[in-house]
Amino acid sequence: MILNNTRYIPWLLTLAAIPVGLVLAVAAPFWGGIVFTLGLVGGGYGLYDVIQNKSSVLKNYPVTARLRFLFESFRPEIRQYFLESDHDEVPFSREQRALVYRRAKGMEGLRPFGTLKNQRNVGHLWINHSMSPSHLESSDFRVQVGSKDCTKPYSSSVLNISGMSYGALSPNAILALNKGAKVGGFAHTTGEGSISRFHKENGGDLIWQIASGYFGCRNQDGTFNPDMFAERSIDDQVKMIEIKLSQGAKPGHGGILPGAKVTEAIAEARGIPVGQDCHSPSRHSAFTTPLELMTFIQKCRELSGGKPVGIKLCVGHPWEFFGIAKAMIESGTTPDFITVDGSEGGTGAAPVEFADHIGAPLREGLMLVHNTLLGLGLRKEIKIVVSGKIISAFDMSRTFCLGADICNMARGFMFAIGCIQAQACHTGHCPTGVTTQDQGRYKALVVADKFQRVANFHNNTMDALKETIEATGLQDASEFTPHHLMMRISSTDVRSAASQYAWLEEGSLLTGKSNHPAFEKFWDMARTDSFVVTQSS
Repeated sequence: MILNNTRYIPWLLTLAAIPVGLVLAVAAPFWGGIVFTLGLVGGGYGLYDVIQNKSSVLKNYPVTARLRFLFESFRPEIRQYFLESDHDEVPFSREQRALVYRRAKGMEGLRPFGTLKNQRNVGHLWINHSMSPSHLESSDFRVQVGSKDCTKPYSSSVLNISGMSYGALSPNAILALNKGAKVGGFAHTTGEGSISRFHKENGGDLIWQIASGYFGCRNQDGTFNPDMFAERSIDDQVKMIEIKLSQGAKPGHGGILPGAKVTEAIAEARGIPVGQDCHSPSRHSAFTTPLELMTFIQKCRELSGGKPVGIKLCVGHPWEFFGIAKAMIESGTTPDFITVDGSEGGTGAAPVEFADHIGAPLREGLMLVHNTLLGLGLRKEIKIVVSGKIISAFDMSRTFCLGADICNMARGFMFAIGCIQAQACHTGHCPTGVTTQDQGRYKALVVADKFQRVANFHNNTMDALKETIEATGLQDASEFTPHHLMMRISSTDVRSAASQYAWLEEGSLLTGKSNHPAFEKFWDMARTDSFVVTQSS
């Protein structure tokens, strides 16, 4: 039967190479040995393929099916380096990555000949310039974060490193990022894995992110430990506290760090046993209602000595955020900042359904939060931080036009320290040593070189932002308005963002005159005593 099926011919040819190699070895031992070895290996694999019962493809196509699997294994690299266009965003385009690499290395970032984008495409965005550009002396744009209850406000750069935990990132990656932040004068968010020894070594400003696992401030049963929190949060290096409610790439989803990956340094940072599975629940245990969240925010602010405390979330059910907003008014307590993470945000690993189809994209989430704070008259008091696929000064500017105050960036800074978008973050086999705990791999990431690239990238992006602000005739990033951002909505129609969205008037939610479809439909549903609301028909 095998001899009559053409699909077995490649395997039979490898078997035939065995006697051919033996004969050839008499006249040319070297070449005969190679042919014999290839025949033996190929024939042996083919025999195994025919006998095994796990893969029908291998059973039907011994040897040749293995070539298919081989080519498939490096298909992403072939596509990324040879086939994709400069503008295919999967998730970041070649052009975007190249921009970061150039700025991180301090190379010229100019483009000859003109734009490569088709500006007639629907959805194309741009910012209108002024006939009277301004001239600014500095590109160090900063925002004061701290509401009425905050006694130690923080002067934050408008561009900081978003949350990436030690454990997800390698020790050398954390060292390079934090030293770059120290040199560049901006902040480094810890990620929910807490403050590690590598965050502390170089003394860069930290935003301590606390999630449902309460790592670094937890009891043995995983609940919040106020004494441990107070002890670590009063450290001068910690500038702000960020309570993470959800993450853009996998909102509403917990996680687990297998015990095999819980090293001594990770266990030390998180306050967990070495070698045991580490769980991140999908919800917090320190609060279960919007009002309890406000109490927790105030508690963290007091325990930290009056430092800014904020929340991070990917917007989901609008009535849940409205419940938080109502709790601010009812309790008189507000967060100092709100970080809005878009569903296009990154992560080391997430279920495909979550990464692709759960949670609001950044633009929609930002609009909801910005409008809510406007309607409550709290917009000037609470700063909005945004994250989610922001890479350039234009990306920052368009979010400022829509209401953001500060931008956080994760993957951009990963590119700055050498990430090549291999998308192997979850495997432990990161080829550049950024997202691995394999010492042999991460030692190749030389901190003495990479930290300067982090600082360079930040500095050059801020310079690009300065030039953008100057071109619009403004004096500061805070002066961007929706009227500056233009968008093509058809082949013949363009509109400003001001005309494309419904904007609430200052204080309109307090008077019951929002005239906004989302608020008219969901505002009355929101509760301060529960996140769980049964939607009425």
